[in-house]
Amino acid sequence: MRLPSHAGRTPGGHAPPGRAAALFGRLGIRARLTLTYGSMLFVGGTLLLTVAYLLLRAVLDGVEFSLDVPPGTPDELVTVWRHQIEIQAVKLDEQILSRMVQQSVLILLGVGLFALVFGYLVADRALRPVAKMTATARKLSESTLAHQRIDLQGPDDELKELADTFDSMLTRLNSAFNSQRRFVANASHQLRTPLTINRTVLEIALSDPAASPDLKALARTLLEVNARNEKLIEGLLLLARSERELARRKPVDIDDVALTAVEQLTPVADQRGVTVISRLGGTTMAGDPVLLEHAVGNLVDNAIKYNLPQDGQVWISTEETLRGEVVVRVANTGQPVPAYEVGSLFEPFRRLNADRVDSANGSGLGLSIVRAVVQAHGGEVTATPREGGGLSVTISLPGR
Repeated sequence: MRLPSHAGRTPGGHAPPGRAAALFGRLGIRARLTLTYGSMLFVGGTLLLTVAYLLLRAVLDGVEFSLDVPPGTPDELVTVWRHQIEIQAVKLDEQILSRMVQQSVLILLGVGLFALVFGYLVADRALRPVAKMTATARKLSESTLAHQRIDLQGPDDELKELADTFDSMLTRLNSAFNSQRRFVANASHQLRTPLTINRTVLEIALSDPAASPDLKALARTLLEVNARNEKLIEGLLLLARSERELARRKPVDIDDVALTAVEQLTPVADQRGVTVISRLGGTTMAGDPVLLEHAVGNLVDNAIKYNLPQDGQVWISTEETLRGEVVVRVANTGQPVPAYEVGSLFEPFRRLNADRVDSANGSGLGLSIVRAVVQAHGGEVTATPREGGGLSVTISLPGR
């Protein structure tokens, strides 16, 4: 059966790439440039040797031998001599061409090796501007964004245009970061001031002996709402600060951070009937102690709040791995947590089976702040459901 003319083609009408083309497409740009330049040089050498072979063969085919015969030599003998000379000439031509082919193969092998080395050097030189751009991008941070640029020198070609475009993008990013810092600073003042005034007015109303019971009940309710709003704003501002890269680092004793968090939340744990068990391994690292204390405190706070109704437990441990990483792990008993829900818990305002901002358990920013703090320190945070219910959250941070 004959296939239709379009069989074996892609929807775009083109034949699918062969295995060699697919393999070539999976190679890196340096390897592809090396093979391209090397192949061009190898093909050029092959063509040159082929032309030399054809020219030599044409020259040998055009060579004529003359036979000087003494006078009186019989014609039969002259014919024999001429035939022998032609046979020797053919053998000589074959030997010359065979030797030419052998030498050409050896030369091509040398040309092939030289082509690969030469192609690699040419590719390396061509990719130096790209390597410079990559190195600059890796060194970039919020603290160096104001003055770190590629500033590629050279002719106005495609690479120069790409580098200049990247520098312009860095300038715009620096302007955006400056705007964000100014916004956080202004929001910190503008949002806290009216809430502080409201709290003061309500506290004065509660302390007034002439205030009626209904007024005092309303004032207490408004104070609770005001406190939740203050906590929400503090969480948002802390989240904004945590998402910025750290400008300064200093030695931090993670055990002290964990102990401080546990001591501050022990009254809350006692009130809820939760037992906090600590196992500290004596670890230190370089970072921001205030942010790290907020991160660990948020984990312990969440572990206490989202626990069993009674006789719950929270485990907090610190250790240093063989690779020098600092690991903080907080686990708690509680309701079963579906595995598909764990990833979304680190998003702002996300809780298990709820997407509400207003909740008695908090503002929904605890784990978001934890993730932002950990990422600012160059680490990672993961969460897994515990067997029997509850959650286990692990923070991995680079050591000293």
